[in-house]
Amino acid sequence: MLDTARRIATPEGIELTLRLAGPVPRALAWSVDLILRAVLLLIIGMVAGALQKFGAAIMLLAAFFLEWLYPAWFEVACSGATPGKRMLGIRVLSDDGTPVRWPAALTRNLLRAADFLPFLYFLGFLSMVTSRDFKRLGDLAADTLVVYREERPRALQIPHAEPLVPGRALSIAEQRAVLDFAERAGGLTPERAQELAGLVPTLTGARHAERAVTYLIGVANHLVGRR
Repeated sequence: MLDTARRIATPEGIELTLRLAGPVPRALAWSVDLILRAVLLLIIGMVAGALQKFGAAIMLLAAFFLEWLYPAWFEVACSGATPGKRMLGIRVLSDDGTPVRWPAALTRNLLRAADFLPFLYFLGFLSMVTSRDFKRLGDLAADTLVVYREERPRALQIPHAEPLVPGRALSIAEQRAVLDFAERAGGLTPERAQELAGLVPTLTGARHAERAVTYLIGVANHLVGRR
């Protein structure tokens, strides 16, 4: 099944959902960065032109920095996003969802030379469309992902009720199901809410349908830390 969302569980038991960025937004972001690099190089060239041989050395160093270190520096210093990526709403993260660091940023950007082969990033594109996580060769080597930047999550709209401690430890999937149900319960008819609550007797303890709804909302209040 085609799915561009990846769920990553942290050691603290928090589950992150990341939306993977495909070839099109990544190509557009690269194009924006290419234009910015070209403009910067043109400005440096105009200044360095008056310095003759010394200016030529400056141009070579500037070209190297802009081509290979410009992306890595922005990805490390600016939350995983170059100006082009920021404009397209995407960013680079490590496979475990943590911010990218210098070794990974340098690896993925230096390997763009391999992704470019044999022309116009053909190997990179081929790698992305055949990879489950849209990874080019540099991402595979550096263990990185390119994902969409998420807006600040809104607070859960859980109806207030007496918090209830569940009778057993709930898995992350079960906790998510309880919270989703409680958040939606206010917009459901009583009959529909009772029907949904009756589908999970392992969570409700085979309670009567109406009591099951109250129980699940109470457990949700406990899960969000209300006392």
